[in-house]
Amino acid sequence: MGLLEAQVHHSLKEFLRQQPQSLWTHHLTMARLISRALRLQRSALIQTGSSPARYYLSYLLPAILSEQPILLVVSDRVKEQLENIEIPQLQQWLNQHQGSISIENLIITTPQIWLRDRLEKNDNFPANITTVIDQADYLEEWARDYLSLTLNSENWEQLMVAVPQHQELIRETRIYLTKALFLHPPNPYDCYLLEKAEKEYLSYLLIQLEKRLPEKNNFLLPFQAFWQEWQTTEGNQLLWATINRQKGQFTLHISPIDLASYLKLLWQVPLVMIGSFLDADKDATTFRKNIGLEDLLCLKFLPSRQSQSIQLYLPDRLPLPNTREFQGVIFEQIQQLIRITFNHQQNSSFKSSNNIVILLDDVPLKAQLGSILAAEFGTKVQIEKTNLSQNSILISGWDFWHYHQDDLPSPQLLIIATLPLPSLEHPLVASRVNYYKHQHQDWFRGYLLPTALQAIQRAVMPLRESQGIVTILDSRVNSHSYGKRILGALEPYAKSNYIDDNWFKN
Repeated sequence: MGLLEAQVHHSLKEFLRQQPQSLWTHHLTMARLISRALRLQRSALIQTGSSPARYYLSYLLPAILSEQPILLVVSDRVKEQLENIEIPQLQQWLNQHQGSISIENLIITTPQIWLRDRLEKNDNFPANITTVIDQADYLEEWARDYLSLTLNSENWEQLMVAVPQHQELIRETRIYLTKALFLHPPNPYDCYLLEKAEKEYLSYLLIQLEKRLPEKNNFLLPFQAFWQEWQTTEGNQLLWATINRQKGQFTLHISPIDLASYLKLLWQVPLVMIGSFLDADKDATTFRKNIGLEDLLCLKFLPSRQSQSIQLYLPDRLPLPNTREFQGVIFEQIQQLIRITFNHQQNSSFKSSNNIVILLDDVPLKAQLGSILAAEFGTKVQIEKTNLSQNSILISGWDFWHYHQDDLPSPQLLIIATLPLPSLEHPLVASRVNYYKHQHQDWFRGYLLPTALQAIQRAVMPLRESQGIVTILDSRVNSHSYGKRILGALEPYAKSNYIDDNWFKN
């Protein structure tokens, strides 16, 4: 064991003895692995299987004690938590037990600042600095957001002012696009891929602006950048519009589909990448391919069967989601599950806040379910709200739950009404699938299924701490071959096709 590994192991072991709330089964193993990676400057990828709050210490202590400069990339939210709470607490303990400890070698930044520095070659950070990225589950989302460009109503207004000599062309283009986009049939996403004629109108305007106005102008920059991105990413781009029907406004968006060509240059430094669930595979093959990351040491921690197993209720013979009977049957199932849960809560001598969360992405279905449940359970029912009272019923889309689940009480019951497979009816999903097809790649196993597996693993994380109940009402788990992969992502669990009263007693 190297010097840093030994120092971290000893310090962390002593610290954990005095911090029982920080106990996590894999703290020492993960800290030792990260210490070795930092000391030898060898890259590693770690899937923790737990929320960041559980494993902060495992990378913080090696980063603080390392003699080498470390760049730590974390979300704004985690950065605030680390700088205001975790690091001062850890530094105070270290100063008391090991003498004065400096953290000058530790640089903490956010994904957007890091991406801008690396992709635009600003060199605000040392070129070969060892980089630790936490919450890498969101890396693709961070990169896609950073690389996406938009043109909104304000940009169009500013363009009219900036180039008055071309107001007529600008106005005609904007009017045409408004009319054409609002003629698209409504969809639940208010999102539409640009069609051929719409692209032609827009590109004509952008070409004319480029020809006649080569000089720099702040109001022109968004249009010039948009046009440059359009030209350089042809064949690897999503070009779409979102519309606000109430205001009669639209926003244009452009974003690359394949991120690997952009990100692969970032991995030429010693790297430690950490995430809760990056891939169903230990070697994170699909995840690494998507971000252009080559082979490296990979480690995947599994939830403890003794302390993090969930109770899985998987009823038989339910109709498939694409059938007429599905809606009525699952609504009835959900009502029955809620009644049973509340009945057990009323009869229990142990009173606590035991919320129920129902995950459902279909917008009209969410509203219908909310109305039906509110008629029986009243104000307990909330649709995508965070201000929950005791024993609330939260109806939520997957994205809303992922974003807020760490701030909400862990539910006693999580009902998965439909699997989070990206819908082919969503224009952006359909476009990405077409890209996979053109590349002769397996779009289901390379895109749809990994997305669903990661979403499910994230969603059930809070229930592992309480060994709560997870219900899946989407019978594709039983009837389709990929159902085994879905169930594998939920391991460890105790499965039943009936409601077990003992689940509510534990």
